[in-house]
Amino acid sequence: MKAVSGKAFARILESQGWALRRINGSHHNDAKQRNPARISIPIHGNKTLGVGLLPSFLKAADLPESILECRS
Repeated sequence: MKAVSGKAFARILESQGWALRRINGSHHNDAKQRNPARISIPIHGNKTLGVGLLPSFLKAADLPESILECRS
């Protein structure tokens, strides 16, 4: 799986219809209408998301892993 920073993943979610609901410290909380999931993305500069965190976010957002390859 491609390494992605929190900033980049937040942009990917935004392009897929997710909206920033609030910011709590360094975490951006995103939500999407008609999706019960809420995703809290850690934004720590350009630091990449953790190995287990990214697949979890993709599953919660119902996005394929291939979406990471399209974005650079």
